[in-house]
Amino acid sequence: MEPRKRIPLILTILLLVAIFDTSYLSYNHFFQPYALCTNSIFGDCGKVLHSSYSIIFGVSLALLGLIHYLFLGILLQTVRAMGDIFYKRFLFIQSAIGLILSIYFVYLQFFVIKSLCQYCLLSALISTLLYILIRIEYHDDYRVFVLEKTEFVYKLAVKPILFLLSPEWVHEQAMWWGEKMGKVRIIRTIASRHFTYSHVSLNQKIAGMKFLNPIGLSAGYDYEAAFPQILPSIGFGFETIGTISNYPFEGNKKPRLGRLVKSKSLLVNKGFRNPGADTIVKKLTGMSFSFPLGISIGRTNSTKIAGTQQKAVKDVVVAFEKFLASPLKNSYYELNISCPNLKGGVSFYPPKNLKELLNALDTLTITKPVFVKMPIEKSDREVSLMLKEIVKHTWIKGVIFGNLQKDRKYPSFIPEEIEKAGKGNFSGKPTFKRSNELIRLAYREYGKKLIIIGCGGIFSAEDAYRKIRLGASLIQMITGMIFEGPQIITQINRGLVQLLKQDGFNSISEAIGVDTQ
Repeated sequence: MEPRKRIPLILTILLLVAIFDTSYLSYNHFFQPYALCTNSIFGDCGKVLHSSYSIIFGVSLALLGLIHYLFLGILLQTVRAMGDIFYKRFLFIQSAIGLILSIYFVYLQFFVIKSLCQYCLLSALISTLLYILIRIEYHDDYRVFVLEKTEFVYKLAVKPILFLLSPEWVHEQAMWWGEKMGKVRIIRTIASRHFTYSHVSLNQKIAGMKFLNPIGLSAGYDYEAAFPQILPSIGFGFETIGTISNYPFEGNKKPRLGRLVKSKSLLVNKGFRNPGADTIVKKLTGMSFSFPLGISIGRTNSTKIAGTQQKAVKDVVVAFEKFLASPLKNSYYELNISCPNLKGGVSFYPPKNLKELLNALDTLTITKPVFVKMPIEKSDREVSLMLKEIVKHTWIKGVIFGNLQKDRKYPSFIPEEIEKAGKGNFSGKPTFKRSNELIRLAYREYGKKLIIIGCGGIFSAEDAYRKIRLGASLIQMITGMIFEGPQIITQINRGLVQLLKQDGFNSISEAIGVDTQ
């Protein structure tokens, strides 16, 4: 019999021994027959059993232990019979309670009572083994339970505190700590054991890149290239750094971030805040990445650059040249033409201006895939004209829908929140519907020529799946993670597997665009 298959039998034996052990201890406590509970090299068993610590609220600990093991046995048999996740959660909780109390009682024996009971120590050992073996036997279910606990703690304790603090300060702290933790192997290993999830149905090969799952961190969050080492450990399948411009930019005037809690949205007015292409190249040189890493490139947010279309085009081209000439091991690039928070005068939206930019980039030797980050506030006709120009350039492999919501009268906003919102535009749920409409449009018109990445308003597996069924091959998110917690990435991936199975699909590729046909 394989070792793993022996676990159910071992669990049963351990529970029977524990029930016998605590039954005997209970008998000793109430009737005091010391035939088997005498002084020994371990200490005085009777002294332990009749100490003031052996009773809680008038009830013998030995009797409570017996009840604990009986209840644990009932839970174990119920789980085996029904396989219900509800009972498995109770099994995990009850075994954890047994372990924690056993550790406490062992501490009391060694350091407070200063006498040991061999039968109590046996019970503590059994509790420890039960705790470990139950988690091995139901490994996948326990990982789901860990995600649920993480979500509970984040929403109950962590998020309320973070949402009292300045959002920009929290963001900066997240990048600082994320970079530090990414450098520590043991932290990455522990995080990976709790968060990462793999399933063959999530695997895709897109534009020559292998994606273990479709969920990526969108450009806009990691403008300092702080997260590439830690993100794979919390479940992300890819990441886009940036947006990075040719010259550094400190950002628009503060406040640059805000929260619309009821609207499930973030107010964003950073305007391509970043340290510049030269700094990012220097920082990433020599680094390897365990998932596809992209670099988003946009024009420098400066009135000097914004003066003319020609200057803006040249600025973007030079930024690309710097990355293309570097030895960086990134997998792809994004061309961000859609940031709505840049200093005025130049737009790449009109097909004529977009054509000028893309023709200038044609002169470069771009061997890695490029995805164009698109706006969502333009009409279907305007977007179609932009896509018509984009597909003429073979080095562009796809588009991303999309960027921030500019319409403050959009129905998903809570009126009292939007009235108090400052300068900037909005991420999260207010982008969801329009992003989906444009994903559908792009897939219908150019689904065979362009890879589509869905971005905007993703808070659940169902949200991500909706974009996939409309035509998105990959998914990007930021706001959903901030509102729901770091475990949401893995929860989405797990949920996608279930949704694919539910609809009879063996892989994501089979589900892409099925609602558009």
